[in-house]
Amino acid sequence: MSDLLPTEREQALEARLVELEMRVSFQEHALAELSDALADARMQGMRNADVLGVLLEDLGKVRNALNSSDPASEPPPPHY
Repeated sequence: MSDLLPTEREQALEARLVELEMRVSFQEHALAELSDALADARMQGMRNADVLGVLLEDLGKVRNALNSSDPASEPPPPHY
């Protein structure tokens, strides 16, 4: 009957195995959270790049409009 009882070494190994399994489980969970956060950050970066592209395009249009306007065609200032 004493053969059925786990030895100290077996108990230590079992405890170590349980601890390692818990660590792996925690790391898998943390890795999944990091993966989700990275995916969200990439999506936000793409949205920001799209907005920046639109803003740069609009800025270019404003610059072209300002550079192409003829000062002689503008009305005189109010103090004239």
